[in-house]
Amino acid sequence: MLPPEFEARMRDMLGSEYTLFEKSLQAPPHQALRINTLKTPPGDFLGKAQFSLTPVPWAKAGYYYQAKDKPGKHPYHDAGAYYIQEPSAMAPAEYLGALPGERVLDLCASPGGKSTQIAADMQGQGILICNEIHPARAKILSENIERMGIANAVVTNETPERLLERFPAYFDRILVDAPCSGEGMFRKNEAAVQEWSPEHVVLCAQRQDKILGCAAGMLRAGGRLVYSTCTFAPEENEGSVSRFLNRFPEFSVLKAKLFPGMEPGRPEWEPGALGQAGYCARLFPHKLNGEGHFFAVLQKEGVTGGIFAPKGGEETGMREKECAEWFRFQKENLRMQREGNYLLFGDQLYLAPLYMPQIKGLKVLRPGLHLGTNKKNRFEPSHALALFLHSKEAFKTVNFSAQDPSVRAYLCGQAVALDGEAGWHLIMVDGLGIGWGKRSKGMIKNHYPKGLRKMY
Repeated sequence: MLPPEFEARMRDMLGSEYTLFEKSLQAPPHQALRINTLKTPPGDFLGKAQFSLTPVPWAKAGYYYQAKDKPGKHPYHDAGAYYIQEPSAMAPAEYLGALPGERVLDLCASPGGKSTQIAADMQGQGILICNEIHPARAKILSENIERMGIANAVVTNETPERLLERFPAYFDRILVDAPCSGEGMFRKNEAAVQEWSPEHVVLCAQRQDKILGCAAGMLRAGGRLVYSTCTFAPEENEGSVSRFLNRFPEFSVLKAKLFPGMEPGRPEWEPGALGQAGYCARLFPHKLNGEGHFFAVLQKEGVTGGIFAPKGGEETGMREKECAEWFRFQKENLRMQREGNYLLFGDQLYLAPLYMPQIKGLKVLRPGLHLGTNKKNRFEPSHALALFLHSKEAFKTVNFSAQDPSVRAYLCGQAVALDGEAGWHLIMVDGLGIGWGKRSKGMIKNHYPKGLRKMY
């Protein structure tokens, strides 16, 4: 049952279309995944995946799948070959257009779908800061960054205000997928229906104004800001954009190229909305195969150029002799070559991206690629490293096909009988790194993390 106030407002907004809109909310939601191009070219994946996939028009690596496919239970999911993502939610990151080498912020990033999409566009180059204000959700975000094999991401658990203090005019691009009333998720999330109220819409709009204000201060001249929500409420969509433009006249809205089924924003739905709101985009579930969404592409005036050092400077990292165990492990086991700064947190070693800003004083969950643990006179590689590596970067590998029962045995935490050379082996499924095993006396000792092990 839809909230009566929501139903009345949508009838007023949509007029004769309301019947089709209401019917769409009673239909099963569309399901999609986005191929992780950091790990596999879409063509290669499509050639070996046993799923029924059709392209999502507005996402270059996005594909609809059918319920019978169950990609969340496939070993490719554990290997980070794709991210299961609502199809409409793929649009904002596409319009952000992040490029390799840039400084990018995903300000409201959990659970990580848009962050991992941005990371794929950056191709492992530059700095991506993924922030989530809620600690539990920030942990989920960090886990998804790890699963997708992303090395140049820094996961933070901060308020927008705190980040603004540290990163004034620093980022080339910022995505604000703002907390909202969630109306666009009603057919997928019953809790969103129960939590909805007109007062909640007003509260969300006020919160969005504050978040956007912080984002404006962190964007460099000439930079791009994409604002998105998963709600239909004009006050949170065209209204938020118009209030932002009134406060920050140095911004303008770029006219979004619309794919079939997308519609321009409707300034007439929000009293006082500026004409530029018509350059935004709305996604309705009765018009396309996806949930309700809204986004606006905002440009800050000026020319991007020069190098701006972050407030507090950049991380310098450790000297190589302080990471002796890692370099010994790398020499014996890997062909991996990646620049960065080595950071040690307790006994955990990370490879931070080059030119990463100083993180002292910030709540950081993941400062780049987690390499592993410094043990006494030895180094133990991390699960994150296994998910990051490509097959040719490890000297010793074990490659199972997705249909091999040994893959599921490995994911359950079982040892695998296999003769061969002793030492650390990268365990793979169809060429995709999935974890570590250490071979000894004809057995592969399982190092798949206990918290991730399956129950088949």
